[in-house]
Amino acid sequence: MTEASRGGPYRVPRRENGWRAFAFAVATHALLFVFLWGGINWQNTQPVAVEAEVWDLTTQQAAPPESQPEPQKTAPEPEPEPEPEPVRAPPPPPPPTPAPPEKVAPPKVDPEIALKKEREKKKEEEKRVAAEKAEEKRKQKAEDDRKLAEQKKLDEKKKREEEAKERKLAEEKAEKQKEKEEELAEKKKAEEDKKKLAAKEASKKAAEKASADKLAKQRADEMRRIMGAAGGSSGTAEKSTAPRMDSGYVAAITAKIKSNIAYSGGDAPGNPRAEFKITQLPTGEIVSVRKVKSSGIPAYDTAVENAIAKSSPLPKKKDGTVERDINAGFNLKDLP
Repeated sequence: MTEASRGGPYRVPRRENGWRAFAFAVATHALLFVFLWGGINWQNTQPVAVEAEVWDLTTQQAAPPESQPEPQKTAPEPEPEPEPEPVRAPPPPPPPTPAPPEKVAPPKVDPEIALKKEREKKKEEEKRVAAEKAEEKRKQKAEDDRKLAEQKKLDEKKKREEEAKERKLAEEKAEKQKEKEEELAEKKKAEEDKKKLAAKEASKKAAEKASADKLAKQRADEMRRIMGAAGGSSGTAEKSTAPRMDSGYVAAITAKIKSNIAYSGGDAPGNPRAEFKITQLPTGEIVSVRKVKSSGIPAYDTAVENAIAKSSPLPKKKDGTVERDINAGFNLKDLP
C-alpha cells in the first residue's frame, strides 16, 4: 500500500545511486591522460646529428731563394651536410568512447497520485500567487501610506506658512490701525486742546469784560457818591483827604503792577515812561485808571493800563489803610 493510498503526501521516487557512473567517468579520464602523456614523451625523443669537416693535406715544395714564395692555396671548405628532417610523431590515438549511462526505467506513475500531485501543485501555485498579491498589496499600501504621510507633511507645512502669512498680515494691519488710531487721537487731542484754549480765552475775555463792567459800575457809583458829597465838604475835610504818601506802599503797588505787564514790543530810544492816576476803594479795589502821561508807544501804554486793572485789589499800607488816589509811573526799561 503506497503513501498516496494511505493519504500521506506524494514523494517523487529516488533514482539509483550515481556513484558507479561517476567512478567510471573518472577512470576513463585517467586512462586518457596516461595515453596523452606517453605520446608526448615519445614524440620529444629526437636522433642526435653528427657533423664532420674533411681537410685536403698537400705537400708544398720549397722555392729557390731568389724567387718570392708563391701564395699558399687554401683548400675549399666542404659544404655542410643538410640536417636530417625530424621524425614526426604518430598522432595520438583517439580517446575511448565513454560507455553510455545505464538507462533507468521511469517509475510507474499512479493516476490517483498524479492527480493529487497536480491538485497540490495547483494549490501551491495559488498560494504563491496569493502571497505575491498580498506582498504587492502590502507594498502598495506602504507606498500609499508614504505618499499620504508626505502629502500630509506638505499640507501641514503649507498650512503653517499660510498661518504665518495671515499672522504677519494681521500684525501689519493691527500696526497700521494702531498708527491710524494714534494719529486720530493726536488730531482729536489737538482739536480738544484748541477748543480748550479757545474756551479759556473766551472765559478769560468774559472774566475781563465782567471785571471791566464791574469796575465801571464801581467807578460810576463812586463818582455819584463823590459828586453827592462834594457840596457838604469843608476845607478841613479836603485837607484830611490830602494824600499822605508812603514810599514802601507805593513801591509795593508799582511792583505788583509791573509783574502783570505783558509787553512784547521792541526797545525804543531813550527810556519811555507812562504815568497813570489810580483811584481805589478802601478795600484796595481799583475804581478808575486815567492816563496822565503817554510814553509815546500806544502798545506799551495799553499794556500798562491792562496790568493796572489785573492788579486789583492793590496792596494796602501796614496799618491796613489805602490811599484813595495814587499817581504811578512806569519806565519801559524798568520792566522785569
